[in-house]
Amino acid sequence: MSLSEASSDVVVVGGGIVGTAVAWRAVEAGLSVTLLDPSPGDGATHAAAGMLAPVSESWFGESALARLGIAGLAAWPRFAADLARATGIDVGLRETGTLVAAYDADDVAHLRRWLALHAELGLEPTELTGTQARRREPLLGHHVAGAAWVPGDHVADPRTTRAALSAALHAHPGAAVVRSAAVRLERDAGAVVGVHDDAGTLHRAGAVVLAAGWRSGELAAAPVRPVRGQTLRLDAPPGTAPEHVVRGRVQGRPVYVVPRPPGTGSGPGTTAEHREVVVGATSEEGPADRRPSAGGVFALLRDARALVPALDEAAFVEATLRARPATPDNLPLVGPSATPGLHLATGHHRGGVLLAPLTAEAVVAGLTGAALPPALSVADPDRFTPLLEGAS
Repeated sequence: MSLSEASSDVVVVGGGIVGTAVAWRAVEAGLSVTLLDPSPGDGATHAAAGMLAPVSESWFGESALARLGIAGLAAWPRFAADLARATGIDVGLRETGTLVAAYDADDVAHLRRWLALHAELGLEPTELTGTQARRREPLLGHHVAGAAWVPGDHVADPRTTRAALSAALHAHPGAAVVRSAAVRLERDAGAVVGVHDDAGTLHRAGAVVLAAGWRSGELAAAPVRPVRGQTLRLDAPPGTAPEHVVRGRVQGRPVYVVPRPPGTGSGPGTTAEHREVVVGATSEEGPADRRPSAGGVFALLRDARALVPALDEAAFVEATLRARPATPDNLPLVGPSATPGLHLATGHHRGGVLLAPLTAEAVVAGLTGAALPPALSVADPDRFTPLLEGAS
């Protein structure tokens, strides 16, 4: 039995970028919201590089995911502007495009298969020679054999965005952030009516939103699993960081290099010209162990400097490993579930940052009885209804 009770219109379980975006948009819509998380922002959001890259990320068999990502990207400018107005915080949205690099001949062949796929989908990459790519990005390595330019794939700063969302919630009278872990859903006649936390409090609500990443499956029978990914953060002195996001393949291995603007460096001796650079990311099935592996760190550094050799001069600041939430079909679970009172905002895998604004819009629509954005039809939790009906 709970030691105490609290109530609100909505309880959001999970304080990453998706959960906090949902909570913020919900209080803006006039709902009272409790956000429940023992360590907000310390999950997959903490490791994410922030690429808003529906074109660069797509591959064969993922046309539905690509279309969803394009809709997610379209929601970002208004989201960033609204958040900046609410908090005065610039979330680092940079519309600079992405350079997709191919290191050797086999990587170029892979790149051309990718370009052919995108031509079928009506998307926008343009093939470049290695020389043309280096004109666009002078720090690109001289051994890079080919590339493609994707002008519409952009980037934001997930940590700054989540911090801004947190500031907006703390300033809003309709929001409460509780640093406790959800342990069990409260049910009444088959409907979800609240959440019990590990401090003994029952948080009653008209609706519960599960946005706890892969841990959402611990509270309901949502088919999400952890997929580990590690990223690195470097402090790059002037002249050593690329101006654009550079991603690609090095002898078949995927890697990306994401520069932040000048002034984002950290550590002793940094100046206003230093930049944070995020390098990533590994992808490993298995338990959510947060310890970065020596082999993963080595491989990321090796392949990043193959694409951008000047990174040899950067200082190594941080290695971070977190688990992303993945579903059987790699599409997220967003909206009302088959269980009354239970809404989902999870399973975003590589697209949590990209899809956070659109997910928040869709979840709030479901909470208020409005129509969900058409793009989210592919993320309908009802496609896994037999599993979700078993929510505990």
